[in-house]
Amino acid sequence: MKDIIIIGAGGHSKVVIATALECGFNINSILDDDPLKWGKYIMGFKINGPILSYSDSTNNAVMAIGDNKTRKDLVKKLDKFNWVTLIHPHAYIHPSSKIGKGTVVFAGSIIQPDVNLGEHCIVNTGATIDHDCTIENFVHIAPGVNIAGGAYIGEGAFLGIGSKVIGLKTIGKWSIVGAGGIVTEDIPSRVAVKGVPARIYKRM
Repeated sequence: MKDIIIIGAGGHSKVVIATALECGFNINSILDDDPLKWGKYIMGFKINGPILSYSDSTNNAVMAIGDNKTRKDLVKKLDKFNWVTLIHPHAYIHPSSKIGKGTVVFAGSIIQPDVNLGEHCIVNTGATIDHDCTIENFVHIAPGVNIAGGAYIGEGAFLGIGSKVIGLKTIGKWSIVGAGGIVTEDIPSRVAVKGVPARIYKRM
């Protein structure tokens, strides 16, 4: 059994903790930058901090922070860690697919053949990614999302709960698809879309 550090102590971290335990890891510490959380417990594990000043012999770690930009910023600063990929035993990953370091795949998710899934991504509960998709780094795919074959999801994109992307479409870097939105056309970078079909309602 290997020790692991969980970085982040919000609600999202509960699912990461549960996944790490299912993968056979021993939770060494939970780290968070909020001083109001220090000394408290989440799922029976003590919260410590701040993140950047914490020192321990354990160097295996995983991000438990849902916000893509925050996750990317912290990864840049925390080069001392060995980033662990967590795949829940009740997820299905086809052997031909590639999963980047630091990525977490939660229970009930399905990743089909020849998917390239980047680093520090989140594939949340019950999400599906079909064949030949490319998912860049720091993408968050919320619960119940369906991505059809050959889609391309740019770095830092967020796909809200229950949203869908039809085959061969592209979502640009750091764009947001609102909950329940259905992407039927390519979406440029740094926009927010919603609706059926999904349309731009904000540029960022």
